[in-house]
Amino acid sequence: MNEIKDLMGKVIQFRDDRDWQQFHNAKDLAVSLSLEASDLLELFQWKTSEEAVEKNLEKTEDELADIVTYTLLFANETGIDIISAVNEKLKKNDKKYPVEKAYGVNK
Repeated sequence: MNEIKDLMGKVIQFRDDRDWQQFHNAKDLAVSLSLEASDLLELFQWKTSEEAVEKNLEKTEDELADIVTYTLLFANETGIDIISAVNEKLKKNDKKYPVEKAYGVNK
């Protein structure tokens, strides 16, 4: 848990050192998060999963890092506790998709 807080601190420090907070409102961070997710998706276009990961592992890592960075900045900007949000979503999904009904099913 402290690792996420430590990572958040590093991201915030990086942002603050460059005076970028002025650009980091919730809407623009959400847009940036979506764009970075699209960049990740583009690496898989016209390839199998295996090909994409094998040929683009470093780029995949970079895009994932961008996604996580924007996620942390978005959480900071909106006051969302990521750990609590994920735990609550897991509880909701557990009710929505109980193991006995969802096991091995992709619907």
